[in-house]
Amino acid sequence: MATAQPIRLVVLDVDGVLTDGTLYYGVDGDAMKGFSARDGMGISLARISGLKTAILTGRRSPMVERRAAELHIDYVLQNVTDKLNKLEELCQCEGISLEEIAYMGDDLNDIEVISRCGLGACPADGCTEVRQTADFVAACTGGHGAVRELIEHILKQQGKWQQVLAKYGAVAQDIVQ
Repeated sequence: MATAQPIRLVVLDVDGVLTDGTLYYGVDGDAMKGFSARDGMGISLARISGLKTAILTGRRSPMVERRAAELHIDYVLQNVTDKLNKLEELCQCEGISLEEIAYMGDDLNDIEVISRCGLGACPADGCTEVRQTADFVAACTGGHGAVRELIEHILKQQGKWQQVLAKYGAVAQDIVQ
């Protein structure tokens, strides 16, 4: 199992990871996606713990831009056809290596990136090949807390979880002791 110690950037796919993969279309052609508040809290916890965050997706969606802005996600890379190449460009921009990236994806187009990053992850309902490739398979499904679970895993391995709990008060600390 890969270690989360060197992770500095958490990169997330959208459909099937930040959402359950369902696309809703209204009669006027409007598309909607549902995002988990638990995953949003996880992204906020990553940010306050010093991790940067990014979205890397093959689709373009104004809902993704809005959610990313609400969560202060550092990079929003949409309409990407070659995810590994785009991630390597991001590494150059950030001055980091792929080994310092945790990437969560759920389908065949994510396998190459999952296998090359320092910590490859997927939700419980990722396709079989992705689950077999990933270092970390969440117990939660996409859009239902898998991202939160990954971020907690990283923060615990990095020894930052107690600091997170302290930020939210002594009650939270009493629960884990």
